[in-house]
Amino acid sequence: MRTHPGDWLLRTAVALFAVGVLAIAALFVTPAVDHGTTLPTFVYLLTMCAPLGFVAGLVFALRSGRRRP
Repeated sequence: MRTHPGDWLLRTAVALFAVGVLAIAALFVTPAVDHGTTLPTFVYLLTMCAPLGFVAGLVFALRSGRRRP
């Protein structure tokens, strides 16, 4: 498998987005399972990884798109 110079940005975007989605899911699941217990503040901060990953994915898509001749 050949790697391109911008592949690191795509991998970073996917990883950030996945961490953010997992943190969001944890925020909804934990209170339901653990009778209203809330998670530590750092989990709330991890939820910001989802929009950061989305923006990084957009940047990757725009940088790797085809140029008009």
